[in-house]
Parts: sequence; structure tokens; C-alpha cells
Amino acid sequence: LNPPADVSTDTDAGERETVRCILAALDGCGLEKVVAASAYGAQPGERVGDLTVLYGLEQGLKAQPIPAVIQRGGYYMSNWAPSLEAVRAGGVLPSMLPARLRIPMVAPEDLGKAAARWLAEPVERTGLHYVEGPERYSAADVAAAFAAALGRPVEVQEIPRDRWEETFRGLGFSEPAARSFARMTAAGVDGGFEMPDDPVRGSVTLRDYIAALVRGRPQDR
Repeated sequence: LNPPADVSTDTDAGERETVRCILAALDGCGLEKVVAASAYGAQPGERVGDLTVLYGLEQGLKAQPIPAVIQRGGYYMSNWAPSLEAVRAGGVLPSMLPARLRIPMVAPEDLGKAAARWLAEPVERTGLHYVEGPERYSAADVAAAFAAALGRPVEVQEIPRDRWEETFRGLGFSEPAARSFARMTAAGVDGGFEMPDDPVRGSVTLRDYIAALVRGRPQDR
């Protein structure tokens, strides 16, 4: 798992450096197998946030001799956790994703279970695998899940594309990080999420995840 860089820094540069360190550490380490966490939409290029950083990790793993599994996960349900305060306070869910855009989402718990499965399988079973939740969801579904858990109406507040970078900077992101994350968001909105026909599906529903979050017991802890 390539750890996220501090958003107040140049996240792309920091995370590419940790990828380099991970690959260097694997050289001659004697491990039998590696499972790497990547993301739907991982792609070649520069400055598209995790999508290009994790693609670099994928390519580095393919170029080294240890058998490797690449696990691409959908949009983390935990990405909605920072919105809980705004939802509680005003019944509004800020979203850069269009309210009705349905995308693959997944609970971290399900990603962990899938990764453990690949580790337990024979060494020769490698390859690229996609993992997402029981079904695909939209920001409107997230708002409905918060509404059900809180017992109050919740509406989606779509943030216009021309305000994405400004919004990220307001959250403490550096200018390079805000630009990179805005481009990553655009990649997803503009069709950058793969829609595999037969992904591995986890068991944690969006409603169950949000309900646990509201109760203070998110299921990935």
C-alpha cells in the first residue's frame, strides 16, 4: 500500500518517491508474493493524482521478479467520511461528482478481505483484479444513506468544476496537490472509472457503511 502524502505538500512528487522506495525495498528481499493496492482508473501520464502514481507502481511491480497481484479498488466509501460534519450541521453533502453519476464504490473492509484472499492463494495466481461493493452508487445514494442514518433530509450540493482547485486549496491542499486532485476528479467524472463486467464484489453496502460511520463505528476500523 503506497501511503498518501501530506496534502499540504506536492503529493505527486512525494508519492512517486515512496513508490521508488517500495520497489527498491523489494529488490532481493526474498518475498514469495506481493499484493499491491491500486485504483480503478489507474493510467499512464503525469499529474493525475493517485491514478498516475499507482499506475507507476503497477508497472514497477510487473518489471520485477516477485509474483505480484494488482488489486484495483473502486472509489473508497471512506472518502465520504469527512463530509459527516457538514451533513450533520446543515443537511448538505458537498460533492464534486455529479449527483446521479453511478460509479464503483467499495468499503476498505472489503478491500482488506480481498487482499488477504490473494495473499493466501498459491504464488502462481497473480494478475489484475478489480474489487468494488455489492453495487454501484452515486452521490445521491450517499446523501440518501446519510439521510436514513441521521433521520433527516440530506441533499447533494454539487461543486462546479471551475471551483474544484479552489475547494481543495480551502481544505489545506498545496497548489500542486489541488491541481493534481482536480485532474484526478475530472478523469473519474469524464469516464475514467473502468466498469469491469465481473469484478470481485464485497459485502458491505453503502447504507451499512454510512450507518456505521454515523454511529461512530466505521466498518474499516
